Amino acid sequence: MDIINKRRSVRNFKDIDVERSIIEKLLRAGMQAPSAKNQQPWVFLVIKDKIKLEKLSVVSNLFLKCNTAIFLLIDTENLPNPEMAPADMGACTQNILLECASLNLGACWIGTAGRENRINVFREVLNIPSRFEPFSTIVLGYPQNESDNHFVDRYNPNKVFYEVL
Repeated sequence: MDIINKRRSVRNFKDIDVERSIIEKLLRAGMQAPSAKNQQPWVFLVIKDKIKLEKLSVVSNLFLKCNTAIFLLIDTENLPNPEMAPADMGACTQNILLECASLNLGACWIGTAGRENRINVFREVLNIPSRFEPFSTIVLGYPQNESDNHFVDRYNPNKVFYEVL
């Protein structure tokens, strides 16, 4: 539970480059996610280019605050269980966020799936082929404020039922 409790959405980052070796650790964590029939529908696009990040700021100003963004895309070809791809991608996204927390990186999940306006901007700015469906985006970097990592207990017993609703 320690790493789960440590994970936070961080929206302000220091202007320090995230090393390629660290990014690889994040992607390895994502690829360890479970997936239906082991279909592993994910493809990753890592963006560090400041000009592209600035163009993406029409979607969210978080792109102006980070120096690295990871776009998680569903490779829609040859999936044995395409209806399960969103669940697979959610697990992949969460793995990356947890690995960010374990490496003392800040990160924030930008919702993408089902948001056509965002998907269209991403496709245009990043030249994403139609085969790949944008699912989620993670902006990341070294947190500006360590105080952003305070624990909030979100357990709510009113949302738990045993045997009957």
